[in-house]
Amino acid sequence: MADADAQLASFIERFSPDNQALIHGVRAGLKARLSGAHELVYDNYNFFVIGYCTTERPSDCILSLAASAKGVSLSFYRGSSLEDPGGLLQGSGTQNRFLRLESPAILTEPAVDDLIKRAVAGAPVPLVDGVPGRLIIRSISARQRPRR
Repeated sequence: MADADAQLASFIERFSPDNQALIHGVRAGLKARLSGAHELVYDNYNFFVIGYCTTERPSDCILSLAASAKGVSLSFYRGSSLEDPGGLLQGSGTQNRFLRLESPAILTEPAVDDLIKRAVAGAPVPLVDGVPGRLIIRSISARQRPRR
C-alpha cells in the first residue's frame, strides 16, 4: 500500500498547487463518503483519474475524480441514465456525465449529495460499507499532457 500511496502522491504533485489542493480535498470527501469503494488510479494521456468502484473491475465504477491542467471534475460512470432533477450534469456521451468542481465543499451540496446517492444506489454491484477499499494503480501512460 505504501508504494501505491507514494505513486499516487507523485501523480498529484504534477498539478498546480490549486489543483493539488482540490484533488486532495475531493479525494478525502469521496473516501469518507464511499469508504468501501476501491480506488482505481489511471494516469493517462489526457486525464489523471481515480475511479471509485464496488469491485476491482473498472466496469463496476460508480464515479470518478478526473483531473487535467484545466481543473477537476466528478464523473458519473452511468450518468446518462442517472436522474438529475437539478440539471447539474454535463456531457452528451452515451454513458458518462460529469460535474466540474471548484471546491471539495460542492460534494456536500444537497443536489450533488443526491446525485452521489443515486449513483451508489444504481451500482450494478452494491457498495459494501465497513470493509475498506484498496488503492490500486491500474495504468500509467508514458506520454501525458502537461498537468500545470
